[in-house]
This record gives sequence, C-alpha cells and structure tokens, in this order.
Amino acid sequence: MSHTAPAAAGSAPALNDRTEDRPVYVIGGGPGGLATAAALRERGVRAVVLEKSGDVGASWRGHYDRLRLHTTRRRSALPGLAMPRRFGRWVARDDMVRYLEKYAEHHELEVATGVEVSRVDRAPDGSDWQLAASGGRMLTGRAVVVATGFNHTPSVPDWPGRDTFTGTFAHASEYRDAAPYAGRDVLVVGIGNTGAEIAVDLVEGGASRVRIAVRTAPHIVRRSTLGWPSQATAVLVRRLPVWLVDPAAGLMARLAVPDLSAHGLPRPDTGLYSRVRQGAIPVQDMGLIRAVKRGRVVPVAAVESFDGDAVVLADGNRITPDAVIAATGYRRSLEGLVGHLGVLDARGRPVVRGGRTPKQAPGLYFTGFTNPISGMLREMALDARKIARKVARRIARGTARRAR
Repeated sequence: MSHTAPAAAGSAPALNDRTEDRPVYVIGGGPGGLATAAALRERGVRAVVLEKSGDVGASWRGHYDRLRLHTTRRRSALPGLAMPRRFGRWVARDDMVRYLEKYAEHHELEVATGVEVSRVDRAPDGSDWQLAASGGRMLTGRAVVVATGFNHTPSVPDWPGRDTFTGTFAHASEYRDAAPYAGRDVLVVGIGNTGAEIAVDLVEGGASRVRIAVRTAPHIVRRSTLGWPSQATAVLVRRLPVWLVDPAAGLMARLAVPDLSAHGLPRPDTGLYSRVRQGAIPVQDMGLIRAVKRGRVVPVAAVESFDGDAVVLADGNRITPDAVIAATGYRRSLEGLVGHLGVLDARGRPVVRGGRTPKQAPGLYFTGFTNPISGMLREMALDARKIARKVARRIARGTARRAR
C-alpha cells in the first residue's frame, strides 16, 4: 500500500510500513496529537497521525453543547496557528472543532482516520517500533507518540444495585443538552467542572429539580476577576511550593467566592494546590455559585447505592430522581496499548510526559495525560515542541551513526 502525503484532516490515506520510510506515528488526532505532528513536521520529521474515528478532534465533537474553554483563546492555541479573534476570549466547543480541522489543513498533516492501534511493541531489531492496527496491519515507525487523550473511556463506579435503578441513567459523556430532562427531577453525581456545568445547564434548560451529589467539597474559582483570568494566575504559581500557594489561594477564595456552607457546600478543608497535586482541578464558576445560592442546584451527600427507583446517599437519605447523570470522570485506558512495556504507574498514567521517554522504552512519548491548572491545551503545545526537538535529535544521532 502507498501512503499518500500530505493528507488533510478527515481523509484516510493508505498506510505503509516500509522500513526505508519509517515515519513517527502519533496515536490520536486530538489537540495533543495534531500539535505534536505539526511540531515534528516543522523540524523536517515525517509524522503520521493515526485516528480511530472518522475525524480529527473526535472527543471535542462529543462534548456537551454549552462547553466553552476555561482557558483563554490566546493561551489555548497550538503551535503555528493562532485562534481567530472572532472566537472570543472563551472558545466554544464548535469553534474548537473548527480550529482543529483548520489546524490539520493549515499544517498539511498526514492524518489516517479510521485506524485504531491496539498494541505498541518494540520491533525485533530493538531500534524501531511496531504498531498493531485495525485491519490486521503492522506498522513500523522510528518513534511513537501516544496522544489518545485524558478523557478516553467513561468511568462509572460499581455502585451496588445500579442495574436495578428504574430511572434514566447516563454517563456525562452522553449528555448533550438539557432538552431530554426538561420537567424532570435530575441527580448529577460528581462536582467537578463537568458535573457543575451540566447541573447549571439543566437548571437553565428547564429541569424541575436539580441535585448534585458531592463526595468531597471542591475548590471553586472565578474564571476571571476584573478581567484577569484564573489561568494566568495558575501559570504564575504552578512551579511555586505548595506551602506558599495554598494559603494565598485560600485568601483569594475567601475574597472572591462566597461561603456556601449554609447551602450544603462548605469550603474545602484542604488547600487548593495540595488538591491539584492529588489530581483534583478547581471548579471554574460557570453559574454554579448563583444556582446554589438560589437553591436551584441543591448539593446532597455522595451516592452509596441504588435500590429500584431510589438512590441511597452516604448520609442515609434516600431520594427518587427521575434521572441520574454520572459525571464521574474517565480512565486513560492505556493498559492494553502499552501496559506490557512497564511505562505506566499504579494508576495507569504514563510515568513520563513531553520530551522525556522511558528508559525501558526509548522513542516512546506521551502527551495530554495530565490536567494541569495552567491549562491542558497550553501544556500540550509545550509538550509538542519538546517531543519534536527530542525526536529530531534522536533521528539525527541515528543517521550520523549509520553514516560512520
């Protein structure tokens, strides 16, 4: 088979594993994968993006309708292409999809859609990588970048009795808008950014009652204060010590965010940055504070189990919502792809990221598997340049050795 080049997003060029033309394979056609492919191409390194869906930016296409970036337009752009000013400061989901399509076209990226990679292994000679792809294909590349996404596989706790629940049950990944829930009593489980935004969307969309189950009270921050975005503060403090950031963040919260304890949502008992280090990102206020203060979104205890039409909460209360939306996060699901290589930690996350490559797997890179307060898109843009620089150097060294 021949490998057409370049190919715009949405096309599916044939794939080639000729060892005399070994590209760098980038697994995943989201922002991280596209940014890395563009950065590699800029350095003269051939990169082929393998995307299992039919289009780039597949995960963005599936997000709920009201979604807007919590990071500014300028700090969310990928290398080599600014986002249009007409997108506004806070970019909407549909505009983000348009940007990713334009990005692949602008950089003339080779994107092979409809290609799913199931396993990555070292090639028999130890210098290259082999990828087992859909259709029984084995692809050989000189390096591999895994960019399959932070929100890869919906995760739902194994609540006792969940299969007996007689109401409507859905993971947040299935939620698009409030229309199906108009006039209904809805319980949102999880008060991360997704759960908080869905709860507000349900209220604005006509749900008769909205409750949100809270296991751990979140840190809530304003998206911007007097025009200063919270992301800018996050960029400034992200390398400062926890003992310094936690008290400062606590003071800012007391000044900017009202105490919602009387409404069932107390202030957290741990510092903001301490929680970030544990993987808990603050909730950006997109209307949650107002909705809770007005009693339109009512916080309740965490879900313990289901019993027919009832949901049993951790405080012993039983409620009977018409529908439950589980905003309970996602898994990276990297075990089948690279778990056998010893490159994942106990939680299934890559042990390295960006320009670093595991000692036991040189030439294997990861991007997009952290959710930093400074902004995931910003960090993926930085990772892309680091990966491209390291890969280009690695290829140059290999070429020099062969020439001697």
